[in-house]
Amino acid sequence: MYLILAALAVAFIIVYVLTPHLIKVAGRVGAMDSPDDRKVHQQAMPRIGGLAIFIGFVSAVLLFIPLTGEIKALLVGGAVVLLFGVVDDIKGISPKVKLFGQIAAAIIVTMGGIRVDFITNPFDGMILLGKLAVPVTVFWIVGVTNALNLIDGLDGLAAGTSAIAAVTISLVAAVQGQTAVAVMALVLAVSIMGFLKYNFHPAQIFMGDSGSMFLGFTLASMAVMGLTKGATVISLFIPIVVLGIPIFDTFFAIVRRYLQGKPIFQADKGHLHHRLLDMGFSHKQTVLAIYGVNLTLGGSGVLLSLVTTEQSLWILLAISVLAVIGANKVVVAGKRSLPDHSFRQTEKF
Repeated sequence: MYLILAALAVAFIIVYVLTPHLIKVAGRVGAMDSPDDRKVHQQAMPRIGGLAIFIGFVSAVLLFIPLTGEIKALLVGGAVVLLFGVVDDIKGISPKVKLFGQIAAAIIVTMGGIRVDFITNPFDGMILLGKLAVPVTVFWIVGVTNALNLIDGLDGLAAGTSAIAAVTISLVAAVQGQTAVAVMALVLAVSIMGFLKYNFHPAQIFMGDSGSMFLGFTLASMAVMGLTKGATVISLFIPIVVLGIPIFDTFFAIVRRYLQGKPIFQADKGHLHHRLLDMGFSHKQTVLAIYGVNLTLGGSGVLLSLVTTEQSLWILLAISVLAVIGANKVVVAGKRSLPDHSFRQTEKF
């Protein structure tokens, strides 16, 4: 217990102390998010905060958690995706180059043993993925990495969402006996909290692609390590529920742009946080409302790990129905309002 507390303290202190220095460094290296016609913030903002989260998290893991092959692969893959994010924050790189970095990092962790090896059959037994294990896992990790990048549109939104997801993963992993994953996820959550002090509205620094990509990658990898090892079909749905907001916001963004005949990577202002702002929510109210949804989904994820399969199916059905009703109300209400966005973050996807 003392080692766990020490790991949490080290992670938080490193991030809390390092972040203000990165605010100064960002200006020197050109890691600034300058306003333009598409962006809403009115002044250049430092955007390299993800580096502090990475350093705090990795330092605590190296000092206090035994390094298995999977954990080493996670750290190496995280470093790769962070590097691509830092370069993008400073110089800017194309979406294709970033995608290449994400795929390379995902392959590294799969080669280290972090894979979805089977899909449980709700009727009988399980389906072994065999050669499909690597592409399925890579698709999951890259998808979640971009999903976190997508919701990084308001001060503190991606950071808070990630922290809630990390705590949820920690709880479910502990229930399933995945102690190392539970501790690592908690360390990640505390690292994010050290950064959130400077990122919550009004933000002093953005996490940038270095932060959103690293957090998405790490959460997706931890979900495979700690939440998909169960032999029940529900174990496959827990990560999706836990990361529900970024996953479904990304899904609806792709569908929306396809139906509108737009490239799926073309930025728009139809995401959940935009809709809530259009409905008249303030910046803080929008972020806190989405936090509330994340907490509800996180609690549902923990509950799914504790109840029977039959009960879990009913819970999933209820979540699905509520999600459809809620999404419909938000879309309809958002269309009735004229956009008046006052948030400071920038669209990423």
